[in-house]
Amino acid sequence: MRLYIRNLILVIFTIGFAISCSSPALDDYSDVQYHLMDQNGESVIFPDDYEGAPVVMGFIYTNCPDICSFITANVSKVYNEMENPGETQFVLVTFDPDRDTSEVLKNYANAFDMDKDPFQFLTGDPDVIDQLMTRVGVRTQESYSREIEDGERMYFLNHSDKILLIDSRSRLIFDYGGSMTPPNIIIEDLEKL
Repeated sequence: MRLYIRNLILVIFTIGFAISCSSPALDDYSDVQYHLMDQNGESVIFPDDYEGAPVVMGFIYTNCPDICSFITANVSKVYNEMENPGETQFVLVTFDPDRDTSEVLKNYANAFDMDKDPFQFLTGDPDVIDQLMTRVGVRTQESYSREIEDGERMYFLNHSDKILLIDSRSRLIFDYGGSMTPPNIIIEDLEKL
């Protein structure tokens, strides 16, 4: 009986230890497909095209007067400060697809010297982008707008400040403040995957 109880305690301890060492997922994106387009006009399916490698994903819009450039720079810093980025993908998705076409994103990526592997800048159909933003918890709200020449409208958006760390099985593992999280914290979390 003692041996049985000791073995039972050992099994319970081992299971508890294994559970505590694994990263609990905040969400699992393997049940969805978002058809998007990268800065080169190539079709991308998120998360399917990224399975098998971790993803550092930020959310931006190119007309942002402030915080989006910090999010973009932070994603770049994570890559540049990693000793071995391996297969890690670095993705920035716009939540302003009406203005952020592939061509606009390509110019934006060039401005940050990020128009190269392993960086991708994604846009898509506004309905698909809205669905993706809802799923990842990125909220936007128009903060200022005015009509400019030829009936066009200029506007700015208040928005979530977010970078996500997604594992190789399309599970959301960490959700960071995009512009303010030190790159070394994201790198340490990547190394745990």
